[in-house]
Amino acid sequence: STQSTWDKMAAGTGSFFKGTNQEQDARFGNKEKKLIQSIKWPEEFDQTVNLGKVELGVIKSWIKTRITELLGFEDELVSNLAISQLEQADINIPLCPKRMQINLTGFLEKNAAVFMKELWNLLLISQRTEGGIAPDFIEAK
Repeated sequence: STQSTWDKMAAGTGSFFKGTNQEQDARFGNKEKKLIQSIKWPEEFDQTVNLGKVELGVIKSWIKTRITELLGFEDELVSNLAISQLEQADINIPLCPKRMQINLTGFLEKNAAVFMKELWNLLLISQRTEGGIAPDFIEAK
């Protein structure tokens, strides 16, 4: 026969050579996506933040102070992790509070949820105010 050995093997195996990708194979599911779907999140997390309207210098200072309060000691690594996630967000990859909370949970543990809810509310308020600074910070000066 003119059929090659390869063609004979492929013909006899059905869909074996067609393969599957990660999305089609349950063994390779996106664990982060499942984790996000399994947690009850604050309603605020459904609102988006435009970081271009927020004065990040003030927010960065708040992050450092708040993480120190929650941990009971200054931890530059955790503060820088939170700040870098804010800085990396842009129009193409908007900031996701759920993913950020998951990323911080290993360091802040139970305080990650408290921290993220406070931070997200602060960002939501800041983006709506002139100059991108929440009124609480202006009054504190």
